[in-house]
Amino acid sequence: MSVRLVTVAVRLEHDVVAARQRARQIARHLGFDEQDQTRIATAISELARNVFNYAGEGEVAFSLEGQTPPQVLVIRIADRGPGIADVNLILSGRYQSTTGMGLGILGARRMMDQFQIVSTPGAGTTITVKKLLPAGAPYLQPRDVGRFAETLAREAVPDPMAEGRQQNQELLRVLDDVRRRQEELLRLNRELEDTNRGVVALYAELDEKAEHLRRADEMKSRFLSNMSHEFRTPLNSILAISRLLEDRTDGDLTPEQARQVGFVRKAAEDLTELVNDLLDLAKVEAGKITVRPVEFEVQNLFSSLRGMLRPLLVTDTVRLVFEDASTISEMFSDEGKISQILRNFISNALKFTERGEIRVTAEPSEDGKSVVFSVADTGIGIAPQDHERIFREFGQVENPLQKKFKGTGLGLALSRKLAELLGGGITLESEVGRGSTFHLTLPVFHADRVPVEQLAPASAAEIETGRTTVLVVEDSAESLHVYDRILRGSSFQVVPARTVKEAEQRRATLPVRAMILDIQLAGEDTWGYLTRLKGRDAPDLPVLVVSSVDDEVKARSLGADEYAHKPVDRGWLLARLRALTGGTGQRAVVVDDEEAVRYALGAILVSLGFEVAEFSRVAEAMAAIVADPPEVVLFDLVMPGMSGLELLDALRGDARTRHLPALLVTSKTLSEAEREEAERLQATVVSKATLGAADAPAQVRESLFRAGLLTTAPPLPAGNILERS
Repeated sequence: MSVRLVTVAVRLEHDVVAARQRARQIARHLGFDEQDQTRIATAISELARNVFNYAGEGEVAFSLEGQTPPQVLVIRIADRGPGIADVNLILSGRYQSTTGMGLGILGARRMMDQFQIVSTPGAGTTITVKKLLPAGAPYLQPRDVGRFAETLAREAVPDPMAEGRQQNQELLRVLDDVRRRQEELLRLNRELEDTNRGVVALYAELDEKAEHLRRADEMKSRFLSNMSHEFRTPLNSILAISRLLEDRTDGDLTPEQARQVGFVRKAAEDLTELVNDLLDLAKVEAGKITVRPVEFEVQNLFSSLRGMLRPLLVTDTVRLVFEDASTISEMFSDEGKISQILRNFISNALKFTERGEIRVTAEPSEDGKSVVFSVADTGIGIAPQDHERIFREFGQVENPLQKKFKGTGLGLALSRKLAELLGGGITLESEVGRGSTFHLTLPVFHADRVPVEQLAPASAAEIETGRTTVLVVEDSAESLHVYDRILRGSSFQVVPARTVKEAEQRRATLPVRAMILDIQLAGEDTWGYLTRLKGRDAPDLPVLVVSSVDDEVKARSLGADEYAHKPVDRGWLLARLRALTGGTGQRAVVVDDEEAVRYALGAILVSLGFEVAEFSRVAEAMAAIVADPPEVVLFDLVMPGMSGLELLDALRGDARTRHLPALLVTSKTLSEAEREEAERLQATVVSKATLGAADAPAQVRESLFRAGLLTTAPPLPAGNILERS
């Protein structure tokens, strides 16, 4: 949305002064500070003077763009003069002029956020400059323009002498500000010298304390390691010998001896459980537990738990029910630790539920960003005053069943710490005599692992060969994961950045070819970053703004090459990335278990202008082809697990790849049945013998021409061994 504010005609010399004054007035009413008001007024003054000096007449038009705050001040200076013949030379700063031509243009370019110039010799010049309004500036809608214009009209335009005095006053203020800043800098330097001496002493003390803490942590780690070995080894021996005795390996036991051995074994098991829980708690507190997130299905997790815990059901009066969780989306978290927490909940429920059922469920949260696991029982319940106590270390509730099933009192404390480590939490609903429900809420995607450690290459050397690097500036772990899945198997590689600072670091160290930018980064001035990026830092870098913010006009005004709302369509994103990065738009997938064949075919296809993805395994290739169908697939006939014709038959059975051109590249002489099958599946057959010939590119090009992918084909020498089935 564009809102026209006012237009100033430039025909006489005092019109230049009027344009400057209007620029300052508009900037002041729009909320710019004094320095920015001076910058805007000076830039417009210089450009308007160029209009008067070199074109004789023109106009300066002020307008606003943007549907969301902050808006963008757009100033268009146009004339119908002789134009500028050396625009690029002037903008480069190398132009030498005796009249000052070009200095005003360069100065205005530096003082504004964005600068565009279109000049045609004999047809005039149009310069458009833009400045992003400061945060908190008033938002003007079309209905506010009349009131704004009236406000400007009521302000008297000073005469040229007054404008000269205004400029002199501004210069004096600037000089005075520079002097005050210099004095402030000297004072700060003296204070810093005093502070530095105190900081040095403080650092010395902190280093000493840090060394004490390091030694204490070292001793704690050594103690845990020793305890693990010294306790577990004899405990395992006691358990093993107890089992031998209970199994009567060396002879029968009296009933009393069997009872005594049972007590020994139970005590060893309890002590082993206590040692394991203590070690796990200590590791969590020391930060030594590593989160290992993987992609997994909640339904599969429930299946594992069902098989693991059913043997604990020792009575027919209690049912263990796992509700269907197949509708829950795939999670990216530490499956082992989630299983450990749920096992703890379920085992506690089994201990303290004498009749009824234990029901395990999983549901998405209201915002869809989390999964809520619940374990509900019909057991003894927990009094409200004990809800917090049971999560403390060694915290247990007195109950007759407690004497029957003794525990360590560490399980729930450990579960809460593990839940917090995974970015979630645990809540409890319970009433004495009516059962308990434990809720475990965890994010669908574990934020600490997805962006950097799973997706980001650390250096240019880690960029996969043949893939185009796309910098995704996005603070949402879920969105980063979605982009990774969208571009997986394509010719584009995701480089994530969660902040503007991180984006600039990656842009400085990696060969970034395009950027996907979310406007709503937490605590970041993303509009300003887009302005700087397209204005001077990287004007040639393609930027796709993908956001939930509905302001396409402002995004494009600030330089965005494309704009889309979340969630982005996969086909649209891939097509726009290919167009903006200079891709041919034609991609080829090569499937062959021989590396040399993939290399030879890839080199030929690249020389013909294709982007190539290579696969040695049929399953991986199948997934990539269906997810993002290329323009052609080239495959071997004989491959492990699935033949080439079986692969093509599967592709022909999918609506997305039913008409995909296919080249069967084989060294085998086809049987009559294979030839008929290739003809039924519409495959062009190419002999691998052609790959070693001097005219191999022409042979492959001819095959692609026959498949309808190229409009022209070179003449082939006599005796070529391509055949159409």
